[in-house]
Amino acid sequence: MLVRGDLLRLGVGEHEAPRVTGRCLGEGAAEVFERHGHARRISASSPRPRRSSDVPGSWNNDEVIGMKSFWNALPTEGRWLLSTVAIQTLGRGMTLPFTIIYLHEVRGFDLGFSGALMSLIAITGLVVTGPGGTLIDRFGARRVLIVGLLAMIAGCTLLAYATHPAVATVAVVLIGVNFGVSWPGFNALIASVVDGEVRQQYFGVNFALVNLGIGVGGIIGGFFVDVTEPSTFTTIFLIDAATSLIPLALLLGPLRHVRTQPDPDPSATTEGGYREILRRPAVLWMTLLTFFSVFIGYGQIEAGFPAYARQVAQVSTAVVGISFAVNTAVIVLLQFAVLRLITGRRRTRVMQVMALIWAVSWVMLGAAGVLPDSVTAAIAVIAFMGVFAFGETMMQPTIPAIYNDLATDRTRGRYNALNSAAFQGGAILGPLVAGVLLGVGVSGWFIAVMVAGSLAVGVLAVVLERVLPAAANGRSAEVHRTDEVERTPPV
Repeated sequence: MLVRGDLLRLGVGEHEAPRVTGRCLGEGAAEVFERHGHARRISASSPRPRRSSDVPGSWNNDEVIGMKSFWNALPTEGRWLLSTVAIQTLGRGMTLPFTIIYLHEVRGFDLGFSGALMSLIAITGLVVTGPGGTLIDRFGARRVLIVGLLAMIAGCTLLAYATHPAVATVAVVLIGVNFGVSWPGFNALIASVVDGEVRQQYFGVNFALVNLGIGVGGIIGGFFVDVTEPSTFTTIFLIDAATSLIPLALLLGPLRHVRTQPDPDPSATTEGGYREILRRPAVLWMTLLTFFSVFIGYGQIEAGFPAYARQVAQVSTAVVGISFAVNTAVIVLLQFAVLRLITGRRRTRVMQVMALIWAVSWVMLGAAGVLPDSVTAAIAVIAFMGVFAFGETMMQPTIPAIYNDLATDRTRGRYNALNSAAFQGGAILGPLVAGVLLGVGVSGWFIAVMVAGSLAVGVLAVVLERVLPAAANGRSAEVHRTDEVERTPPV
């Protein structure tokens, strides 16, 4: 099975010799490559030609419509990665909402210390991200991810039995190590097995499945745990550890041959470090955009939003819980439809639309505070999370795709580490700002800052478009709409 879409990727003029690139995506298919008028036929058993490290999007620039077409376009490694995502995140969903409750109400740690432990996870992840990206480029994502997953398994197991503060501290540091390397590691792994428009679609579908796993896990955990029965919390943390065995088994089994780092090349120019990478205007503006997007987005969802909903809008905890369920449902139900809308369009334009949607969502939440403790407030709170989720479906396929299209094979780990660091920085600063503004009772200013931040993201996207290469902005090739991937080579 061959797919079209690479024919115009290099922008060859009508008077130039034809250059055709392609990827074999199914067993028994053949690939035909023409280079300056010379064609050669490659069987499926032959080694797959390696794409140029500085030319992204060479795998598949077709806009694949429908889940069946998308699945058919994936190589075997991509299918292995995607098929287990929801199960992998199920355990994390069971523990994520209840960790601080476990530390404070079950193990009896001081609330301030319990909060500090939660922050330590994010801080450790941020500290580890930079070195982790360098190690990914040097030794490969697979080896680094294995170390991270082993740390996650050990951390969750320790936390399940942590009756002493020192043990809990070691446990959360180990969990933070995994968080620091898993994002750049898995993104680099994904980028190594899929690219072009399929890569952007992959990131979007992966995001929907992550939310599905976490959402279902949270529901199961909510019905299962009981603060009067410590064993129930021990069980969910052990389940979290067990689900980490799934990606570990993939890396040791079906994905053991996947490489994210190129073969050593003594003649290759020395790649720069983070400082040199950030000197690229596109990378610098992209990192700032990511930071602000998370600061006014994910950095508020677990802190500023619930605090505003309870203290200012004065809605019940049940309403807050329903709003999170609506958030998950919107992402799961709309992600693929949104992918169909944004595929082939400038990613910076998609980010501008997302920024506008998030600005509207924050205005809706602000309206909930005008009529506190009312049905209108409850509806506005729930609507906020639904509209915000719609914006999320545009953000998650776009940002990782831009970073990986900007990167080369020799710098992919570091580019994804920058993405992760910007995300974690926004996630750390967001709750702090929300706490200060809501703590002193200036809820109106809190909403104003969020709306202004959303509009600032849109402005950053406009600036980014001026310096972002067309290939990284999703405009590297003519995009062909197909309801199904072609099953025979073009003649």
